[in-house]
Amino acid sequence: MNRTRRIRRAAFKAARKGVEAGVGVVAGPEFLEGTRGAMRRMKWLAMGGLALGTAAGVTAGVAAGATALMLARRLRQGAELDGKTVLITGSSRGLGFELARQFGALGCNVVICARDSEELERAAEDLRRRGAGSITAVVCDVTDRAQVERMIEQASDRFGGIDVLVNNAGVITVGPIHTQTVEDYDEAMRVMFWGIVYPTLAVLPQMLARGTGRIANIASIGGKVAVPHLLPYDCAKFAAVGFSEGLHAEVGRYGIKVTTVCPGLMRTGSYVNARFNGNNRAEYSWFSLGSTLPLVSIAAERAAEKIVRAVRQGRAEIIITPQARLLATAHGIAPGLVSDALSLVNRMLPNPTGDHSRHLGKESKTAVSESPLTALGRRAAREFNQSPEGRTSLQAQTG
Repeated sequence: MNRTRRIRRAAFKAARKGVEAGVGVVAGPEFLEGTRGAMRRMKWLAMGGLALGTAAGVTAGVAAGATALMLARRLRQGAELDGKTVLITGSSRGLGFELARQFGALGCNVVICARDSEELERAAEDLRRRGAGSITAVVCDVTDRAQVERMIEQASDRFGGIDVLVNNAGVITVGPIHTQTVEDYDEAMRVMFWGIVYPTLAVLPQMLARGTGRIANIASIGGKVAVPHLLPYDCAKFAAVGFSEGLHAEVGRYGIKVTTVCPGLMRTGSYVNARFNGNNRAEYSWFSLGSTLPLVSIAAERAAEKIVRAVRQGRAEIIITPQARLLATAHGIAPGLVSDALSLVNRMLPNPTGDHSRHLGKESKTAVSESPLTALGRRAAREFNQSPEGRTSLQAQTG
């Protein structure tokens, strides 16, 4: 066997030498040198091609990346609203007031409305002085369907139509269920449910006719998770969320984008105008802290920025503040557990009393509500036309 292998190896070597010799005889050394040169040229050509291909790939990649970045920025920014008409309900103070300022800063025609004519005019004057653009004030009670329809008609006649509707009007009554009356539930539903439905139904035909439009419904985390001592408010906000989500599902096919907005606690200063039942001073103390402390609440300016961006992007929903998102997520996963936890929270809130009378926050001041802990809230009240004295911060500075 070993001998056979040796014979095969010797034969293979002899054949290879013969081939090499034959090539040398036939082609000569010039041929071999030319072959090696051609191989070197092919090598450099391949390397150059590889370099050019790499450069072209990098260039194409950079171009694609830049294009994607531009598109991403446009998507983040959303639609241009310059020259569009925005109607905001409940906009004489608080979040609605700040939304009017920010939409105005984008070049929008802004229609603000509220029930109190004097407060509304103060707000309109303040917004104009802040440089918020074209501001039109219309006195309107959103619980009255006829008034709402007249307001939509008046604004549409002036500006040619409503491009963006922000349903923001709201009321809040704080107190345990023992002190909440049927009237409290009725008012909450009229303002925060029918006060969304009426303007929406009034503006919807013109949006459908144009095949475009945006509607933002300011609900609350209280429309996702029922918070103790706010039951009428919770009920109305749950109804508002249901209407808003259903509306989004139905009108999207017609080019109308509906955004459901569920903020957590915001520093709008609105707590001074909230209503408190039962032990009003104790209720006001805890509510003023929750509406003020930076660890649990968000500045009204930042909240409004997020809402305006969500409207421009046409987002289906936005939940504002990490705490609110966490609570909504936890409730979606384990609603019973969250409800039990809120039951424990309720035990720490003021006990019910036999007093069913209402008191405004500004009438329920305590050492806690006027302490340094609530300084940000009191400043927000002055800044966003919530001041108990009925004067905005700018008016106080100028007069």
